Amino acid sequence: MATTTDGTPPATPDEPAHRLRTEVERLRQDATRQRKLAHRRAEFWARTDIALGFPAALLAAVSGAAALASADARVPAALGTLVSAGFAAGAAFLRSGRRRLANKWSRQAWAAVEARATVLLARDGIGAADLAGLFELRQAALAAYDGDENPWPPCPPPPASPGPT
Repeated sequence: MATTTDGTPPATPDEPAHRLRTEVERLRQDATRQRKLAHRRAEFWARTDIALGFPAALLAAVSGAAALASADARVPAALGTLVSAGFAAGAAFLRSGRRRLANKWSRQAWAAVEARATVLLARDGIGAADLAGLFELRQAALAAYDGDENPWPPCPPPPASPGPT
């Protein structure tokens, strides 16, 4: 059996420290991939929000102006108003603004996981408690996309109310 210069056996891949480091590296790679995916999704929903919202506003303004301009323009103005309402209904149905915001929250949460994993990998020893903390951040990142009352990014606690005076 081979030994190092100080007489201890060399580190093997089965050693717990090596397994912890490998798991942190895997979590960092996953967080990087998820962060990039959330970024692309946020950009997509921002474009969708603009693509549906801008024509709706423009058509509504033009239709209103045309309807007020002359009696002959009322029918085309009504059609423009219907198309504008269709764009607005599509935007409301897809909730692109909400989805964009949720993906931004998700991107921030995955960036926090990635940053924490990078810090852990820069250290010499990674313990089980470090990995547990990283998994907690990962759970928060997985939940960051869900729900209207999103806990990510965390908000500061409300100020303490003064006691009775």
